[in-house]
Amino acid sequence: MARRSTASLFARAYERNLKALTKITLGNSKRVTGQVQRATAKRLKPPPGRGDWLGGMALGPGGARGYHLFRPAGLQLQPGEKLPLMVMLHGCGQTGRDFATSTRMNALAVRHRFLVLYLEQDRLAHPQGCWNWYERRSGKADAEAATLMAAIDQASMLYPVDRERVALAGLSAGASMAALLATRYPARFRAVAMHSGVAPGAAKSSATALGAMRGQHTPPMPTTAVGKAMGAAAVFATLPPMLVIHGEADAVVAPSNAVNSAAVWATAVGAKPGLTRTLQRGKRHAMRLTEFRRKGRTLVMLCEIAGLGHAWSGGAAAMLFSDPGGPDATRMVWAFAAARFKLAAGTKAGLPASA
Repeated sequence: MARRSTASLFARAYERNLKALTKITLGNSKRVTGQVQRATAKRLKPPPGRGDWLGGMALGPGGARGYHLFRPAGLQLQPGEKLPLMVMLHGCGQTGRDFATSTRMNALAVRHRFLVLYLEQDRLAHPQGCWNWYERRSGKADAEAATLMAAIDQASMLYPVDRERVALAGLSAGASMAALLATRYPARFRAVAMHSGVAPGAAKSSATALGAMRGQHTPPMPTTAVGKAMGAAAVFATLPPMLVIHGEADAVVAPSNAVNSAAVWATAVGAKPGLTRTLQRGKRHAMRLTEFRRKGRTLVMLCEIAGLGHAWSGGAAAMLFSDPGGPDATRMVWAFAAARFKLAAGTKAGLPASA
């Protein structure tokens, strides 16, 4: 009897523990499921802005990538009319919606009648949501860039996009991926803006990326000298104009990357630096502007912002990697791109080129 009683006690204790463990497991499962559902709902919820937040998915060599396109409300297009497209690449730890909320690019899209495409990194491709811009040695970066181009092409087919007026802008890892896209597909973009990114060509692997972020790697300078192989020079000559924005107090991506980005791009397109001027409006951070020009045209603009950390300048308050102190990087990016759209249209029509 004693053995049976002892066995019975163990059985009842085991059953109680099993029930308790099951209850805890189910509770944790519900909490995790709830967190995932809330995160998914937040990602799909439209950001501020009067217009449509249209989702999509594209397939390419790097797998599948999602995107959202913002279309301003009340568009009344003329027959055959196409609109400019601004392609936005978020930084690590962000989503497309976060980037839209922080930059408020959608508000400018409503005012100036253009479309905005927010490309979305898959967490399976990178746990922190970073773009794999640095994995050149393994080929992963180029495969991801090709997939993003597939997303841009898909959006351009589904919506009234003027393929002659497409620009790129990105923050941090998004800035570096934007530069890679512009390098790989230079004829597809009229302008590219790098905000707080690593200089093009400064890294080819995850190990070298960390050093490049700290400013330890200087990218190799291309050659455009007369008499060199025309293959490389011809590619460099087609690079779109670049706007570089960087905070001088950036502790994540060293500010030297901004100077290197401008230098490598200017060397590639044969542009020379002009005078540097300092501007400050009201209580906003002061910024130092340097233009690199060739034949009277500004092909590279470097904007170094005093007191700005690793954040979108002039971004919405209470958002990650967003500094409301200004100056307004969103306005600068759009103004830079719009000027290149206008210049391209004038050149196509046979008008003289100007800055």
